[in-house]
Amino acid sequence: MVKYGLDYTRCRWILPLLLGIGVIFGIIALAGRGWLESQTLPYVHQASLWESCRRAGAGGEWMCESLMGYAWGRAAAATYLVGFILLVICFALAIIAFAIDTLRFNFIRGIGGLLFVAAVFSIMGLVIYPVKFSTEIGMTGINMFSWAYGFGWTTAIMEICLGFFFCCLPNYEDQILGNVKPTYFYSSP
Repeated sequence: MVKYGLDYTRCRWILPLLLGIGVIFGIIALAGRGWLESQTLPYVHQASLWESCRRAGAGGEWMCESLMGYAWGRAAAATYLVGFILLVICFALAIIAFAIDTLRFNFIRGIGGLLFVAAVFSIMGLVIYPVKFSTEIGMTGINMFSWAYGFGWTTAIMEICLGFFFCCLPNYEDQILGNVKPTYFYSSP
């Protein structure tokens, strides 16, 4: 990618591919039931962004309670969902931007700005959830925020990193498009 720039056909789709991976991680975080889990025996608590489930003993049946009954549950779900929707919009815009033969660099910088806004919303949801969950929902034993919650943070980190990349990319417009002559440090006698 460094040698050929983004005009090289195979490297051109790296950024939309990374955004697509972020979308997949966001879907896993939204649908996953592993936001919070019991860490030790008896495994009696499991929660997602949408509900909290517990059981009486190791072999008991799971009883689930919706977190949408709490104001903080709706706030956490709404802010994370808004961040995810913005990420999907950025993914679609990146596909459009990189499908055009001539890259629109101001368009790309706008995608970067939108990714930062998506990251802010995602992080708000990811912070509201554990703070309010641990204070308002009774937990027994040792509990941990688990794999689906980790996918949520991975999505937020990808939004920040890709936002920087999309915002900084137009600064190297001439190098990417091949308008700059190469500089050689060796001169022949």
